Amino acid sequence: MRIYLDNAATTPLDPAVLKAMLPYLETYFGNPSSIHTQGREARTAVENARKTIAKLLKCSPSEIFFTSGATEADNTALIGSVFSLGVKHIITSPIEHHAVLHTAEWLQKKGFAEMHLLRLDEMGRVDLTHLESLLQQYKGALVSLMHGNNEIGNMTDIAKVSVLCKQYGGFFHSDTVQTIGLYPIDLQKLEIDFIVGSAHKFHGPKGVGFIYINAKNKIEAFVHGGAQERNMRGGTENVSGIVGLAKALEMAYAEMDEKRLKIGSLKRLLAHRLIQTIPNILFNGDCMNEEQSLCHVLSISTSKHEGNEMLLFNLDIEKISISGGSACTSGASAGSHVLNEIGIDPDRGAIRFSMSKYSTEEEIERTVQVLARLFQ
Repeated sequence: MRIYLDNAATTPLDPAVLKAMLPYLETYFGNPSSIHTQGREARTAVENARKTIAKLLKCSPSEIFFTSGATEADNTALIGSVFSLGVKHIITSPIEHHAVLHTAEWLQKKGFAEMHLLRLDEMGRVDLTHLESLLQQYKGALVSLMHGNNEIGNMTDIAKVSVLCKQYGGFFHSDTVQTIGLYPIDLQKLEIDFIVGSAHKFHGPKGVGFIYINAKNKIEAFVHGGAQERNMRGGTENVSGIVGLAKALEMAYAEMDEKRLKIGSLKRLLAHRLIQTIPNILFNGDCMNEEQSLCHVLSISTSKHEGNEMLLFNLDIEKISISGGSACTSGASAGSHVLNEIGIDPDRGAIRFSMSKYSTEEEIERTVQVLARLFQ
């Protein structure tokens, strides 16, 4: 049996999602831009999916745009804000996903906007007082802060951030990739300009996501060459993927409370067993704060040990899949920018566990037992 505890990187496709997608791979294969029957069938599927997502998030279908995933959506929000909304300053944190940080750095390098990094406390929490100060100083700035950090699990109070942005005339974009499908987001109550989602984070297919763009903001197309997505993104739509995205999100909302309780219970069990079994571990960031961290992410640092460099490889041999940080930087020699920013000793081993609705107590126990043996 293989144990998979890397769900912050990607989740397994739910069989019900695959079932919903198959007809649009086999039977309803038309191009949504075509006017014949097959094209209209595909177009209907895309628009029904858009309506489903909008209903769940409590926004207008016209505010939902499909993308290839959250990285494209994040790029669209930042670049669109600069070129279409007149944004000259981007306020973000040093532990954002690279889809945000690298895009902001590129905009600054090219002279289109200036990037400002927020202070963090020792747990990696964003200093909202500093944010307010920067918003006062840079009118009309774009604030980009993720809802839940993919590596250490810290959650940002995006409702508070949105109030600050509105108070000082700023725009607010949040990478909500890790929270969509696990936490309710009500866009009628939340004053926000952009959020993003990626289907494969909530048991949907890879290669498809969306961006919510508040109707008050008019930004130019990010991908040119076609009139798809109401002239916002050229290219033939990924019909089966979009259908799968909507089905996965619909299922996630239907089982959200139950799933969050189950996964949170597994996280507590894992933390408890690690404390009992593994000597001198530290919990990274604020991941042990149940009220202010993702229910499915637990990040630890192990003591200095000769086996740290081969730890993930040895766990893989034991048929246990976990991450040493962000999956998006796996294989990079620089290591995790998030762990570096919060001062984690690079000589300690770093492990990120991330559970899903398919994870079990037996898998947790087996994982802890193997870790204990590797650290003997």
